[in-house]
Amino acid sequence: MSSTEALPDRANWGGVLAMTLCVFALIASEFMPVSLLTPLAADLGVTEGLAGYGIAISGAFAVLTSLSISRLAGNVNRRTLLLILTALMAVSGLVVALAPNYPVYMTGRALIGVVIGGFWSLSAATAMRLVPEAEVPRALAVFNSGNALATVIAAPLGSYLGSMIGWRGAFLCLLPVAAVALAWQWFCLPSMAAEEGQSRSGVVVLLRRRVVALGMTACAAFFMGQFALFTYVRPFLERVTLAGASDVPWVLLAIGVSGFVGTLAIGAFVSRGLYRTLVTLPALMALIAVGLIPLGAHLWPTTVLLSAWGLLATAAPVGWWSWLARTFTDNAEAGGGLMVAVVQCSIALGAALGGLLFDSCGFASTFLAGAGFLLFAALLAYLTASEDLDTSAAAIPREVPKR
Repeated sequence: MSSTEALPDRANWGGVLAMTLCVFALIASEFMPVSLLTPLAADLGVTEGLAGYGIAISGAFAVLTSLSISRLAGNVNRRTLLLILTALMAVSGLVVALAPNYPVYMTGRALIGVVIGGFWSLSAATAMRLVPEAEVPRALAVFNSGNALATVIAAPLGSYLGSMIGWRGAFLCLLPVAAVALAWQWFCLPSMAAEEGQSRSGVVVLLRRRVVALGMTACAAFFMGQFALFTYVRPFLERVTLAGASDVPWVLLAIGVSGFVGTLAIGAFVSRGLYRTLVTLPALMALIAVGLIPLGAHLWPTTVLLSAWGLLATAAPVGWWSWLARTFTDNAEAGGGLMVAVVQCSIALGAALGGLLFDSCGFASTFLAGAGFLLFAALLAYLTASEDLDTSAAAIPREVPKR
């Protein structure tokens, strides 16, 4: 937000909740293929690895959009831009649901990538324009609740709907949600004039700081490891665990519920030790990934391990956004755009690598690769902490004493 723009006097919680519903629909749309990978691949006549590239292409287009949306949008009012992105989300769901072949399916997934990159790049700045400065953290937390709720509901509900009305019907069910989000934003979001654009070199300049380069690389390794494994959970359950059609939704629900609990609990751990949390979470997830290889043939141990995975994996992004807030004290908007690009690029690379390994070498190689990236993320987070200690006076603001 520009220094000359007045902060809102009163919180526009209607706008915040409208954005939260949009977050829910967006996250559900982004990861819906995970729970529908097997029937989707069979219907389109491709392997599950190729179908998983639908996650990869959405991440790739999200990267391109996050790095270019401010320049391409120019002086477009940000309210109008958010409404366009929400409408495009509905179009994406319709294209995917009606896709007659694989290229059209991938086109629809590319469109959702554009929405992901644009929406998340604008989300923090939008929160700052909807509520007073003191309420911004709370508004961002409300946004994240939409993410957590989608994580709980989307995968098991998608799997269930896929078994009842087909994978195309499951995607069509997202259209009414997107329509409600569009209408709600139309009525509740205020006009938000475009801010002064930042130079394209701003993001590159941020990476010249060693703590930023290390932290972003750690974040990238984390998301690569997570999605190299998570994208292929359903075929793993069906082929290795031999979970039936009635079991898979319950396992996915267990992952989602655990993730919601993790999102609620992670704040306490972050406040007690941010870097300790960023190191511990990927290390524990790597152990789970390795443990799934010998135990994957047994339903209940697999369910327990995947539930623990959901608990940790869903909570971890909160830690990285907290790191972002502490590190980019003077340029949070540019830092947020960089984070979106890093996360989405890593999701794309992780899903693509996981699919390649899953098709060519089997699930064990995919899970071991995911574990390797997660351990690398833990190591890099530790190195980031060490670097941050050396530059804390310049990079991290002093903590506000608790009342």
